[in-house]
Amino acid sequence: MLQQSPLLHFSDMPLVKPYRRALHSSTRQVQPKTLDSPFPSSSDIIFVNRAVSILKGHDPIPLNSLSSQFTPQYASSLLFQSQFDKPLVLRFINWARHRQFFNLQCKGISIHILTRFKLYKTAQSLAEDVAVKATDDKGEFVFLCLKDTYHSCNSSSAVFDLMVKSYSHLKMIDKAMNIFELAKSNGFMLTVLSYNSILDALIRVSSNELAQEFYDDMVKSGVSPNVYTYNIMIRGLCGKGDLEKGLAFFKEMEKCGCLPSVVTYNTIIGAYCKIGKVDEAVKLLKLMQVRNLEPSVVTYNAIINGLCREGRMKETSEVLEDMRGTGLVPDEVTYNTLVNGYCREGNFHQALVLHSDMLRNGLSPDVVTYTSLINSMCKAGNLHRAMEFFDQLRARGLYPNKRTYTTLIVGFSQQGFMNEAYKLLNEMISSGFSPSIVTYNALVNGHCALGRMEDALSVIQEMEWRGVVPDVVTYSTMISGFCRNHNLERAFCVKQQMVEKGVSPDVITYSSLIQGLCEQQSLTEARELFQEMLRVGIQPDKFTYTTLIGAYCVEADIKGALNLHDEMINKGFFPDVVTYSVLINGLNKQARTREAKRLLFKLLYEQSVPNSVTYDMLIESCNDLDFKSATDLIKGFCMKGLLDEADRVFELMLQKDKKPSEAAYNLLIHGHSRGGNLHRALHLYREMVSVGFVPHTVSLIVLMKELFKEGMSEELNQVIQSTLGSCKLADGELAKGIVDVNYKEGNMDAVFNVLTDMAKDGLFPNSGKTAFSHMP
Repeated sequence: MLQQSPLLHFSDMPLVKPYRRALHSSTRQVQPKTLDSPFPSSSDIIFVNRAVSILKGHDPIPLNSLSSQFTPQYASSLLFQSQFDKPLVLRFINWARHRQFFNLQCKGISIHILTRFKLYKTAQSLAEDVAVKATDDKGEFVFLCLKDTYHSCNSSSAVFDLMVKSYSHLKMIDKAMNIFELAKSNGFMLTVLSYNSILDALIRVSSNELAQEFYDDMVKSGVSPNVYTYNIMIRGLCGKGDLEKGLAFFKEMEKCGCLPSVVTYNTIIGAYCKIGKVDEAVKLLKLMQVRNLEPSVVTYNAIINGLCREGRMKETSEVLEDMRGTGLVPDEVTYNTLVNGYCREGNFHQALVLHSDMLRNGLSPDVVTYTSLINSMCKAGNLHRAMEFFDQLRARGLYPNKRTYTTLIVGFSQQGFMNEAYKLLNEMISSGFSPSIVTYNALVNGHCALGRMEDALSVIQEMEWRGVVPDVVTYSTMISGFCRNHNLERAFCVKQQMVEKGVSPDVITYSSLIQGLCEQQSLTEARELFQEMLRVGIQPDKFTYTTLIGAYCVEADIKGALNLHDEMINKGFFPDVVTYSVLINGLNKQARTREAKRLLFKLLYEQSVPNSVTYDMLIESCNDLDFKSATDLIKGFCMKGLLDEADRVFELMLQKDKKPSEAAYNLLIHGHSRGGNLHRALHLYREMVSVGFVPHTVSLIVLMKELFKEGMSEELNQVIQSTLGSCKLADGELAKGIVDVNYKEGNMDAVFNVLTDMAKDGLFPNSGKTAFSHMP
């Protein structure tokens, strides 16, 4: 224990509260070490008084003038003398804390004083400084310093809670636990704060098992967990994907009368959304509201993110509306999540609308959002717009990441702009990013599409030199390229090479080779390769079957083609419009037109369809390009000009109480417009709008052109104005103006060109690439 200083009158101080145990009752006592004594000499008293006078503003000279004369002894004496003068002691600590004389003992005294003043943030900052700079391995000397100055500073056990918290925050868990044990064994009464700090540190370093043990010890010690304890445990378990145990803690806290907080609900809601149980998350959101807990922006963001992950974009609008109804304002995370979700869905218009809203509300898209927008524009074939977003990204002080560059390189390569792709590749490398297998495969594909096979081989050499191993996509792309260039010998050589290098061919590899053989009318070899494919356990896909069916039709072997058609259905592959087109062409060449028509209704009427495939399955809306619905039959009929049959399928959908999809309406509008039945097309257009669907701009432009040809000016004007009214983007204002001017001047070619460009840019709802996906 430190000796009493003449400057301090401990007899006047309140007694410290009794300890739970005697201070020296533990076998884990640290050995005493010599600390500076605060007992001052008369000259020390003069020096300290002078410093105090300067700190109080009574002395005109600056404190820095005494800096060189300060010693740890002087500093300790000053702190003891001024420990109840909050402003003065704060001024001194701020001035002295980074100076050489301000040693561990000075800092320990300061931590005591700051904690007593409840200046926890400043105290923790100083405590973390001590934790980092202390040379003892286990934190024992730090504990000794605090213990031996405890009484002199009229301190409390809270100082040890704070020290444990500081070590824990720095993830120095061993020292935190050692000080924790030392404090307990010396009779200091640590609170739940110390337990929470160590639990939080254990969770953050992924030690859930140790955290569970420590939690169990806490309960056995009679310390009651609080809401922060439960939140820490739930966060750790949910973060590890153990939602079941997280929910067990959730139930336990409610059972113990500890009310869950918004943070508790947010953690579990986020965990539900990550594993695809968004509906369970929504139930929790409603439970929060029932219990008068106000959800935060984080709550709604988690649910919106979960819905976006599952492609349930329509439901995000309802959640967003509910969020705004509670008075919450969507933040950057909300907008970025939604923009990314709409981009993945292919709804460029809504993504662009939200992007414009972000900018208007002063929010900044992040690099992930810009990359999503760039990717969307690349998929729509609008590389100019993609580069505009790329320039915006950099203008906002953001830096493109590896995926940003790869997305652009893929986009330019797909359209054959290899010079631009290589410029981006060089910029990517100079920015410190290494091209991935995806990057190189894009370049290989670009060269192959242009027939530059030697350049494609050079890319493979380059990627191998950089340590990137070609994969099945690389080899399959090369094989497809050689097949397209009618060089089957080299294509089979590549297949041999990939097998020798341990890369197994996949369905694309075999399908490309089969297609190459079929194009050379080598049906026998194609059949042999098909059998080899089956022997090695690779299942043919729709493309494989369609290729062989086409080859059989070319050979006039309609029976063999139909057998393959039946086989693919039995294996669960539903023929798409391409398959049926091949078969129809084959049948028509054999003057079997009636059979060709009947074939298009095969999936609807014939008993050969497997029993597990019901009519309801067949007429479900198909949003991907798998052609597994009645919508695809409508498409097939429209392609062949069989509009009566297309209408018949449409009517059957209505009779079965199946709501036709936007795609079905669009296909029929497109088909009837092309077929000259404008009254039917207009009727479908108006009906479509009345049920709340937004027509694709592809269908609209075809309808407009036909209305113009027939001189139906009033109807044309209505469709044009309705279409322009659906464009809510600021980016579209200039284009809308151009349309208006040219329309008034009767320059319809310019009108249709601008409308087509606006559609490709995603400036209309249901435009961009998705607008073309169902069109013949």
